[in-house]
Amino acid sequence: MIQAGSPIHRFYLYVVHHPLVSSTLVFSALLLIGLLLQNLSDEFQWPSYAVMCLFYSAMFYVGSRSGKKRETLSDEKEVEEMILAGRSLPLGLALFTMTATWVGGGFINGTAESVAVYGLAWAQAPWGYALSLMFGGIFLAKKMRSYNFSTLLDPISDRFGDKMTALLYIPALLGEVFWTGAVLTALGTTFGSILGIDFNLAIILSALIAITYTAIGGMRAVANTDVLQLGILIVGLWLTIPFLIPDGASLGSIYGDYKAEMGPMANLFPPLEGWKDPNWGDSYFLWWDSALLLIFGGIPWHVYFQRVLSSQNGQVARWLSIGAGVLCIVAAMPAMIIGMIEATTDWTALGLEGPEVSAVVLPYVLQNLAPAVIAIIGLGALASAVMSSADSSILSASSLGAWNVYRPFFAKKNHSGIPKVIKRLIWIVGIAATLIALQVKSVYELWFLCSDFVYCILFPQLILALFDKKTNAIGSLVGFLVALFLRLGGGEAVLGIPTFLPYPMIGEDGVVNFPFRTTAMLSSMVTIMLVSRLTHVWSPPRPLVVRETSSEDS
Repeated sequence: MIQAGSPIHRFYLYVVHHPLVSSTLVFSALLLIGLLLQNLSDEFQWPSYAVMCLFYSAMFYVGSRSGKKRETLSDEKEVEEMILAGRSLPLGLALFTMTATWVGGGFINGTAESVAVYGLAWAQAPWGYALSLMFGGIFLAKKMRSYNFSTLLDPISDRFGDKMTALLYIPALLGEVFWTGAVLTALGTTFGSILGIDFNLAIILSALIAITYTAIGGMRAVANTDVLQLGILIVGLWLTIPFLIPDGASLGSIYGDYKAEMGPMANLFPPLEGWKDPNWGDSYFLWWDSALLLIFGGIPWHVYFQRVLSSQNGQVARWLSIGAGVLCIVAAMPAMIIGMIEATTDWTALGLEGPEVSAVVLPYVLQNLAPAVIAIIGLGALASAVMSSADSSILSASSLGAWNVYRPFFAKKNHSGIPKVIKRLIWIVGIAATLIALQVKSVYELWFLCSDFVYCILFPQLILALFDKKTNAIGSLVGFLVALFLRLGGGEAVLGIPTFLPYPMIGEDGVVNFPFRTTAMLSSMVTIMLVSRLTHVWSPPRPLVVRETSSEDS
């Protein structure tokens, strides 16, 4: 342990409180690592690596500079500043940070992967999450903000109690960790292709920088860096497209070739009576199950509500959600185009074998079809996407744990220790996500799984906590168990869980086409409502409580 007042401790405080010094040290350290990598790999690319060093140092400077705003605040205000930026985000800043959070490395790399490998019809996440943001803005954002909740789990805490909230923190935590692992994987695959550095090292370096500035600056650091990251992301990706389109081709001709290659899967949606179509069959029901999962499973995320609750008022909360949904589509279109280009390119004619694994579709296209400078721009865009989602998810999970698990059980009256707990959780969650990222194979599968658990388990709990005054803790617990049993019964290949319930429409490949996820969600919702009404004598319903903000207390 470093002793307070020691020379090392004083140096640490000096570095933390001087962002220019700390970012310069980060840049210097990255350059030293580059010198070492140059000696270890003949494929190392100095120009691309230098750009990455500048980008990461800039992000670190913006993020760590935000932490200085908390130095003179009271305990309550420091907590609110760290997890909600003092509830002061205006529409413009809130819109940028919301969009940047959703348009992550998994969103970009996963979309390109899905379009290239499975077809445009199965690239549901861009429009699914866009609709999720819009629905959340129309029906939930203003209500959540009007109660001055601090986290997604606060209404659940009011209705169902602290113990049930702590239990429901588990799927929320898993979702955030899986999400962060997916976006870090996306960055690792890209860096490995374009920079010529080790996949694992790229993930570790990226995670270390994101974790550090998030721990120093909190929510305001994440929001401020998101502005820069989103600008680089959208401009950078769109700039690469003209250089990737073959000479004499157009977007229309590329889609024509793509449709000839993919057939019916090149359409955005299946036919209305898809179950009668031999190209779809039972998979039509799986498509709808996945679509509903993304639309409604994208709502109960604290990364979403953290921005809603950080906004200045309910109107800002509503419009930032709707606007972010539109920007998500704009940001996803370049990735869709890149996926089509990969699927229609004759790699053999170019003397190449094509991507070795599906997760590297986007970086592979950039590396082999774009000029070096353009590939570097695309790299910066993807790095922006990863950092904007990774820091948001890490802070989200840490805020939930500190506010809804640590505070009610260990610090209900004294909030002085909560900032330290959040910082420690940031490191714990960040390291856990990094370890997952080092093991994952498919970006899209892990990214898709993120919404799976929150859709089946958290979505019905949140909706009923907000809109059904007769629900109680017993109903919540039974509904949780029902959702967990029915969801796990359908199996999960990514986690190695076999199917153990006799659902219909199980294909030869073992995939359950029956919409068991939606079945689990609806069964949980009905169970909570029925059990709550049958047990209201033993567990009386509890009301939602309007919070006073720290600004109102002062």
